[in-house]
Amino acid sequence: MLLTNPIKLTLGHLLLLTVACSAAVSAQTGGLKGKIRTNSGNGIANANVTVRKDGKDLKSVNANSSGNFVIEGIEPGSYNLVIDAKGYSSGILYNVEVKKNKVRDLGDRLILNIDQGTQVILKGSVFFREGTSVTGARVEIEKINSDGSSKRLGSTYTNVSGEFTIRQPDSAAKFRVTASYKGVSGTKEIQVDNAAVYRLAITLDLSKADKE
Repeated sequence: MLLTNPIKLTLGHLLLLTVACSAAVSAQTGGLKGKIRTNSGNGIANANVTVRKDGKDLKSVNANSSGNFVIEGIEPGSYNLVIDAKGYSSGILYNVEVKKNKVRDLGDRLILNIDQGTQVILKGSVFFREGTSVTGARVEIEKINSDGSSKRLGSTYTNVSGEFTIRQPDSAAKFRVTASYKGVSGTKEIQVDNAAVYRLAITLDLSKADKE
C-alpha cells in the first residue's frame, strides 16, 4: 500500500501537468471566423474552409447552414484561406494574419461566385421589328413538362442592350421563354441537354416607332 500511493500521486501530477501544458499551448494559438456567402448576401451552407501554408493543408472545417464558420488552434502567422463549395467556383484569401489568443473575425466578405459549368444558362436578346434592341422588355420563363403542361419559373427584364440572362440547374429540359413589351409579346421554345450556355433571340411584332 505504501508503494502504491506514491505512484498514483505521480500519475495524477503527470495528468495535471499534461492538461496545464495543453492549456498553455491553446492560449498561444489563435483562430479565424467569418461567413461564406453569395453576391446577393445569402450564406453558403457546408462550404469547406481550409487553412493552408506552404502548400500544406493544416486545418479544415465546414460552414454551418448559414455559411458561418470558426477555426481555432492555429499557430500565429500568415496563412492562405481556401474556400470550396459545391456549385461554386473556389476562392482563396491570401496572407490572412492569425494572432495568438485571438479569433480574427473576417466578417462576411468571403464571397463565392456560381460555377457556370454547373448551370444551364439562357442568354437572349429581344428586338423590335426593325432589328433594334428592346430595353426593359419583361422576360418570363416556363418549364414545359413531358405531358405538355408548364410551370412558371420566374421572370426578368432586358438591359439597356436588350439582353437578358436566365440561370437554371443542370438537367435536360425544355423551356418556353416569352418576351413582352407595350402589350406585344413573342415566344421561343428551347431544348437544353446539360450545363452550357444557350442563346436565343425573340423579335416582337412591334416597330420602334410604336414605342412612343
